[in-house]
Amino acid sequence: MTFRTKPSTCSSGADDIRRLSIDSLAFNGYGVGRLDGRVFFVPFTAPGDEIECRIVRERKNCFFAEITQILKAAPQRREPPCPAFGTCGGCHWQHLPYTVQTYWKDNIFRDMVQRRTDVPDNVFEPLAASPGEFYYRSRAQFKCRKTEQGLVMGFYRRGSHYVVDIEGCPLMAGKINAAFHCFRAWLQDSPFADRIPQIDISVDDNQKVRAVVHCLGGIEDDLAARLRPEAEKDDLSLFFQSGRNATLKKVCGSDNLHIFPCDSDKKMALAYGPGSFSQVNLCQNRRLIKEVVDYAQLTGKEKVLDLFCGVGNISLPLAQYASRVCGVEYYSPAVDQARNNAAENGVENARFHAGCAEKGFVESEWKGDRFDVVVLDPPREGAYNTVKGLLKLGPEKIIYVSCDPATLARDLVPLLHHDYKVSRSRVLDFFPQTFHIESVTLLEKRR
Repeated sequence: MTFRTKPSTCSSGADDIRRLSIDSLAFNGYGVGRLDGRVFFVPFTAPGDEIECRIVRERKNCFFAEITQILKAAPQRREPPCPAFGTCGGCHWQHLPYTVQTYWKDNIFRDMVQRRTDVPDNVFEPLAASPGEFYYRSRAQFKCRKTEQGLVMGFYRRGSHYVVDIEGCPLMAGKINAAFHCFRAWLQDSPFADRIPQIDISVDDNQKVRAVVHCLGGIEDDLAARLRPEAEKDDLSLFFQSGRNATLKKVCGSDNLHIFPCDSDKKMALAYGPGSFSQVNLCQNRRLIKEVVDYAQLTGKEKVLDLFCGVGNISLPLAQYASRVCGVEYYSPAVDQARNNAAENGVENARFHAGCAEKGFVESEWKGDRFDVVVLDPPREGAYNTVKGLLKLGPEKIIYVSCDPATLARDLVPLLHHDYKVSRSRVLDFFPQTFHIESVTLLEKRR
């Protein structure tokens, strides 16, 4: 089979070549093998592979290595469908069938959680696979670089800031790939190509497309004159950004994209602007919200606190079943959007507060309220400080939505050492072809 990978940049001699059997996969995407009591981590390998590898980095009790030769390929290997796989740093597991990927994600998640906690096996529910393993991403950040050969657009090579040129990405929704090709054509021979480091492209549930062109200062007017007619012709919303989110400037089109968080028949539509967070897999986002609603088991009497609430992705669907919902989010434009989304969807029992999540339930206008259910949906670094505050708040249920099992496991420890137990937990695969793991976990007070 074809195998492509970045060549090593370290100076390794013949003594660094080892023969190795791969027996498992790790959370970072590496295949794992063991030799002479040491653990080897080797990217782009599969359980069952027999390989030769070259050591490129050593740490205490483990080595990081790269394949030099596949001596015997694992039976479940497949030909990666993307020609950039092994060079582009976006995907880790295209060489594995999707059922193999989900098997290992489920096992890796359970292992990482149980390694730090005493959570029993029976709380883990079967992984919810993505409806599609390709063309699922609703947004992307394409890196750009001007070379002597022309404009290069794609993603960073693994472990570097070298831009790998691509012709499209099989993970992206069709509308994103189409817009990607448009920008490549529009900018290829332009005088602005060396002033544009990145282009963000998103598509919503209505198939509307928005692009944010990151550009160095001083070219905005001339660049707008070139791109606005093309964007308007293709019904594409266009923004420029020259620094942080505060520098966002609309060129043309609508401010917002819309997602359907509960179903696909537009019973609830949530707008989100450029700079606001949205899940990349819209189908799985709806599955996630369905799981959260199921875990919450609301009767209409409960008060719900949603920390890291964003534009109301979870808050507003939950408000349909609760007495009152309070959302807390540090990014104030997202809070304004959440309030607008509540008004646009006729939700009158949800309020939103701008502030740090770990302080939000203390500093907000609901200070002193007792919340029955708390939802956490933090960024990758987790919510350790927030969890410590929740112990004082003492809700009956905590629903933790996590995109990193390591920080989830860490954050569960103080809760499990006090009054809580894990009742249910499930992986939802938002990110096929990668090692990334999204999950939802229900904690309840011990009786």
